[in-house]
Amino acid sequence: MIKIAIAGAGGRMGRTLIAACELNENCQLSVATERADSDLIGNDAGIVAGISKQNVKISNSLDASDFDVLIDFTHPTITTQHIDYCLKHSKKLVIGTTGCDESLISKIQKAGDSIALFYAPNMSVGVNLCFQLLQTAAKVLGDDVDIEIIEAHHRHKVDAPSGTAIKMGEVIAEALGRDLNQCAVYCREGQTGARDGKTIGFQSIRAGDIVGEHTVIFAAEGERIEITHRASSRMNFANGAIRAVNWLANKNKGLFSMADVLDL
Repeated sequence: MIKIAIAGAGGRMGRTLIAACELNENCQLSVATERADSDLIGNDAGIVAGISKQNVKISNSLDASDFDVLIDFTHPTITTQHIDYCLKHSKKLVIGTTGCDESLISKIQKAGDSIALFYAPNMSVGVNLCFQLLQTAAKVLGDDVDIEIIEAHHRHKVDAPSGTAIKMGEVIAEALGRDLNQCAVYCREGQTGARDGKTIGFQSIRAGDIVGEHTVIFAAEGERIEITHRASSRMNFANGAIRAVNWLANKNKGLFSMADVLDL
C-alpha cells in the first residue's frame, strides 16, 4: 500500500485527488494539507472531498513520517517549498502545478538527481496522446501551415496560456526545429500586419466552469487540420496522477513524465 499526501486538499483538484486515491486499491490517503488560514483545517479530508470519512484530518503541514509520495497541484511558490521538503526527507513527489517558470523547472530537473520525481503540466492520458499526434502532424506538415493554439479554462485559473498549451507549443516547435521563446505570439491585437508563417500563435479563454479545452490548428491554403482535446471532469487528471504514483513506486530517483508512464 502506497501512502499518499495531498497538498491543497480543500481545492477543486485536491478534492478530486482524494476521491481518486480512494478508488485505487494500491493507494491510501495518509496526509492532507491546506494553507494555514484555511477554515478546513481539522476537518476530515474525505468529508471535505464529498466521499466517505478517511480518518485523515486536514492540517497545515506535512508529516514526513506518514507518507511515501506527495501529490502537489498547488502553486509554483508552494511547489518550490515542497521540493525542498521532499529532498530533505527523501520523499517521492508528483507535480501537476502549472505556471512554473524556468527557475522552478530547473529546480525540478535538478531534484530528479536525488529523488524520484514526476512532473507533467497535464496528466490526462488523452492530452499526452495528443502531444504525440501533434509531433507527427508538425513533422509531416512542416512549414507549409500556419499553427495556432487555442485553450479555454474556468474563470479561476490564474495563469495563461495554460501549461498544457505551452507544452503543445514546445512539442510542435521542437519537431519543426524552432525555439518557442522566439516564435510564440500571444493574443494579437491592433495593427499586427501579415502573419509570419514561422510563428506559433496562442489564444486563451477564461470563462465559467470550463475544465479544460485545447485545440491546435494547422491551417494551409484550402484545408486545415485541427487536433482537439476536451476535458469534462478533473477526474481524468487525478487518475493520471494516481497512475504516476503507482509507476513511481519502484523508482529511487530520476525525473519522469507521462510519456514515461505511458511508454510513448
